[in-house]
Amino acid sequence: MTQVHEVMTRGVRTVAPGDTIVQAAKALEELEVGVLPVCDGSRLVGVVTDRDIAVRGVAREIDLGASPVKQIMTADAYWCYADDTVDEALSQMSAVQIRRLPVVDRDKRLVGILSLGDVAAKGEAGAAADPLGKISEPARPKHL
Repeated sequence: MTQVHEVMTRGVRTVAPGDTIVQAAKALEELEVGVLPVCDGSRLVGVVTDRDIAVRGVAREIDLGASPVKQIMTADAYWCYADDTVDEALSQMSAVQIRRLPVVDRDKRLVGILSLGDVAAKGEAGAAADPLGKISEPARPKHL
């Protein structure tokens, strides 16, 4: 079985909980990604997404230049261990409909991030197909 550390992306850019929301947004734009791990030192404490910025920041009219990421980040983020199997990680991603999963060591220090693209690029494309279909299912609005 292939382990997560064999296919994950290493050297991931992070933001700190005290960085401003604007700093996080600029990093997302620069990297052309939709999620960044939030780390206190090397320890994962959450993630911040472009959706967090839009829904928890902009929609609530928070001062994005003065407010810290910790005010809008997802603190209870999903993650996996580097020695988990790719199948275990894909199962988790499918269950919660996410495309990227921070990867930590046993001390919860960030060591990388696993994306469906990483899995597909490393020849695990068949393994990524089912989770991709489930993750890509359209969400139903809460109110019509």
